[in-house]
Amino acid sequence: MDVAKSRRVLHHEADVVVVGAGILGCAIAVALGKQGRSVLLLERSLKQPNRIVGELLQPGGVAALEKLGLRDCLEGIDAIRVKGYDVIYYGQGVHIPYPENADDTDRKRPEGRSFHHGRFIQKLREAATRTPNVTVVETKVTELVKNGWTGQILGVKTETNGTCDCYFGHLTIVADGYASKFRKEYIKNKPMSRSKFWGLELIDADLPSPQHGHVVLGDGAPVLLYQIGTHETRALIDIPDNLPSASAKSGGVKGHLRNVVLPDLPKSVQPSFKAALDEGLLRSMPNSFLAPSTNKTPGMIMLGDAMNMRHPLTGGGMTVAFNDVVLFADLLSPEKVPHLYDTPLVLKQMSAFHWRRKNLTSVINILAQALYSLFAANDPQLRALQLGCFRYFQMGGQCVDGPTYPFPLGLDQ
Repeated sequence: MDVAKSRRVLHHEADVVVVGAGILGCAIAVALGKQGRSVLLLERSLKQPNRIVGELLQPGGVAALEKLGLRDCLEGIDAIRVKGYDVIYYGQGVHIPYPENADDTDRKRPEGRSFHHGRFIQKLREAATRTPNVTVVETKVTELVKNGWTGQILGVKTETNGTCDCYFGHLTIVADGYASKFRKEYIKNKPMSRSKFWGLELIDADLPSPQHGHVVLGDGAPVLLYQIGTHETRALIDIPDNLPSASAKSGGVKGHLRNVVLPDLPKSVQPSFKAALDEGLLRSMPNSFLAPSTNKTPGMIMLGDAMNMRHPLTGGGMTVAFNDVVLFADLLSPEKVPHLYDTPLVLKQMSAFHWRRKNLTSVINILAQALYSLFAANDPQLRALQLGCFRYFQMGGQCVDGPTYPFPLGLDQ
């Protein structure tokens, strides 16, 4: 056992402590481990998660995954190729392929991937476990350890099967997701949510455009449909807060899905949707927006959904996460930051990180919120704009394949 591993295993000390072995946590542990940093990756439960979001990776995310050397995590999980979108407006469909890659001499159209979230996470965790300089530990992080004099974060306190422990690092990366327990203390911005996605898993759904994400617009808020396996299709139904048609008096969420959503779906999808609804396995996730913040806490960096979220309508969350890891690993590489205990230099690089990530994330964040406001239109003026937008898509050509591509260009570059 080398000295660094001995310190991780026996003394619980490393260069970096990462809280959360999810999308971003695993990727950043691998990236830093490959740079020679000693990394402790802590996760409350290493069982395969079962979530209804984080299942569609846009082409820009696939490209970032490849830069991180993690492209093989998409293999062996029954992932589905994604070639673009099909927007369906009151039964009329418009095919919107991903734009051609201008940097590709063959002008090939890029592809995304969709999959079961849990299967992908387990692949990422396996990659982290195999990475030299990374030790993965199943333990519940209960609080951050802070120097009472300087405010410097020194590591974390944990609990494993009722036993308390501590893990220390020059840098603690908090990536504990959308429901972060540490966000409130260190970030002033608060998540805002106006709706929830309610998810169903359809079996052998007959989608109008296989290998495409579907956005269905009708009398209700938008519905997303996309395959996550050979036989499975995810249906995500946006239900705004306090929606009258989803009230208890109207039959609750199931009543809304049966009476409002089902009739607006493509006829070919309705049988599988109804069967899934009758099965009753509904789950929900809040659709949140959280503006990004510059990390200013010495010794600690908050990343991923703990730091920045946008409406999942455009499926940009994982693309943001993987591109953040690529940028983070570059800015904090050993060549630029030889020692992670050099807190002033780390904070300087985090200021650069905050501004440089805007080139990609600001496009995704703004467009996700704008498209949701448009696609969930609930007043005559926005409804007119929604119709105009769809008619524009119907014109085809550069209207869907050029600079005005309706989904974030940053997702496919």
